[in-house]
Amino acid sequence: MDGSIGGWVALVGGGPGRADLITVRGLRLLRIADVVVVDRLAPRELLAEARPGTEIVDAGKAPHGHNLTQDEINAVLVDRASRGLGVVRLKGGDPFVFGRGGEEALACAAAGLPCEIVPGVTSAVAVPALAGIPVTHRGVTQDVTIVSGHVDPSHPGSTVDWDALATGPGTIVVLMGVTALAGVSRELLKRGRPADTPSAVIHAGGTPDETVVVGPLADIARLAADAAIASPAVIVLGDVVSLRARLLDGHQAARAALRAQPNDSPPTS
Repeated sequence: MDGSIGGWVALVGGGPGRADLITVRGLRLLRIADVVVVDRLAPRELLAEARPGTEIVDAGKAPHGHNLTQDEINAVLVDRASRGLGVVRLKGGDPFVFGRGGEEALACAAAGLPCEIVPGVTSAVAVPALAGIPVTHRGVTQDVTIVSGHVDPSHPGSTVDWDALATGPGTIVVLMGVTALAGVSRELLKRGRPADTPSAVIHAGGTPDETVVVGPLADIARLAADAAIASPAVIVLGDVVSLRARLLDGHQAARAALRAQPNDSPPTS
């Protein structure tokens, strides 16, 4: 997309927190946009890539304290693009993984506006990886389920099959689940997930503020509370968490070597 086609919207996934994990396509669109509508969890350092004079709209989207409602965000996207402007909706992670990108794309479609989806590196996979936890691993598990922690598992409005998650061997990744962690743990234990299931809570993954708490499912909520873990955090439940201790030394050494290289070039032997 560019200015020659009139107004447009691009829903850009900014990745899991580090500015250099945005896609090349997402960065290009950010650099040519007239307007950037940015979420709270999008990498804010990326705003420095916008052109001088670009309108920055802070959508906020903090839990229980939005700067703009979703309807207001949709209206901003439609209004600016209808004026012939290029609009980047900059989100954390991926626009279509609990990012409400579908609602924004539908609003643009209803207004007859071109809307491009630029996938991002989802925190559901990237944050565990950056902490040394693969969400799948040969011989351990062949499946992973990503669930939202916004709805309490015991709530009748929950559409998650907690029985299947509790009795299956797959990895469970919970996003937006810090507040619900005790309830999620309790529900899984009640439905048959072993109490000693390896579990991890990762706050601010991939950033200098990253904090990782590891423990058994039966204790993980208490351990996270004792460590004052707050949002944003990704919760990983499953045997893959036990791999972290074996992978971490090499993982951290590689990250340190990369930081020591000029221009983030790969380390050489």
